[in-house]
Amino acid sequence: MTQVSESARPERLATARLVLRRIAPTDVDAMIALHADPDATRHRPEGMSPPEHSRQLFVSWLDHWVEFGYGYWAIELVGTGELAGFGGLQLAYGEDGAYLNVFYRLFPHFWGHGYAPEMVGAAVEWGRRTHPELPILIITPTTNARARRVAEKLGFRWIREAHFQGALSCFFQLPG
Repeated sequence: MTQVSESARPERLATARLVLRRIAPTDVDAMIALHADPDATRHRPEGMSPPEHSRQLFVSWLDHWVEFGYGYWAIELVGTGELAGFGGLQLAYGEDGAYLNVFYRLFPHFWGHGYAPEMVGAAVEWGRRTHPELPILIITPTTNARARRVAEKLGFRWIREAHFQGALSCFFQLPG
């Protein structure tokens, strides 16, 4: 298991337009709303989630923070503090071993502003600095052209196509 030192814990990161902050229990209602949105979950293999399933998933995100000292952030706009969605890196395990999984999901009215690549860029920079031994992957259903473009824009390379969480998915890995 990969742990980070206390000084490397990314409680809060900032980009030009975003604040990425550690999720808090008070964010659960926003996460439930996000996972109940049919547009936001269009490419999610399991689709929309009932509130209890979303609540359990959110608790797993909180637990990841406790166990590893990092995880998915709440993504807020710098100017307004408005919550745009959630995203970041979590430790995951695949057939090739441990890796950092890139995840993001934004409320649809925040799509098309470049927030996803901005957040992913900050997450990747943090991940490379603190966990250089771990590959960084984006795994997205083949139907999600926007996510594939984000991966390619940030220099991720397509490595394979395979089933993941019930959907045929593209696996992208960051070189180096």
